[in-house]
Amino acid sequence: MIKNMLRRAAAISLALAPLALPSPAAAAVAPAGAEVLNLVDAVEQIPVADEARAGYSRDSFKHWNTGLDPADGCNTRAEVLQAEAVQAPAVAAGCKLSGGLWTSYYDGQEVNDPAKLDIDHMVPLAEAWDSGASAWDARRREAYANDQDAATSLVAVTARSNRAKADRDPAEWMPPLPEAQCRYIGEWTATKLRWGLAVDQAEADALKVYAEACETTVVHYTPAP
Repeated sequence: MIKNMLRRAAAISLALAPLALPSPAAAAVAPAGAEVLNLVDAVEQIPVADEARAGYSRDSFKHWNTGLDPADGCNTRAEVLQAEAVQAPAVAAGCKLSGGLWTSYYDGQEVNDPAKLDIDHMVPLAEAWDSGASAWDARRREAYANDQDAATSLVAVTARSNRAKADRDPAEWMPPLPEAQCRYIGEWTATKLRWGLAVDQAEADALKVYAEACETTVVHYTPAP
């Protein structure tokens, strides 16, 4: 079943590869200290290991915290919404957002109501736990769950697309918008490398299939402190 899925994924991605562009983050100049790799090589850098869900609780990852600027009265969710807005929302007392405009890159939908957006952890919390975060202390898990120091870690997307994704990895789910898939694989890979997370074998196989199709995608990441 997985092999059939990967075959279909490869066919779709190869057909669309000429249309797929690197993410805006990949196209930008890498920050000082960043690692820069093509996607194929970046995928090869991720260690392969079995996953284990035992002991997982979403409450193990404290979020949303006071964000990058504790003085602004906005939590991480609100700060990400403001950072990713195509048109800035109005900000009222208590950091209540209204109006604004966003484009959800997973499905290409435009959204003008911040309540209809989720802030997705590029690598979901449960997947991070399975892949190495179970060994972290509470402070590091909080840092992961609120990571705004990497543009690819948190993304504002439609609630529908985020909930369809749930805690699934690229062997099980990909953005429904074909043009988004190379960007998504690049950002997933960057997040795994940034936080030193592993992949299981099915996930590794899926990443390799997509990486071969997304030949122009470049991965920038800075290891998390």
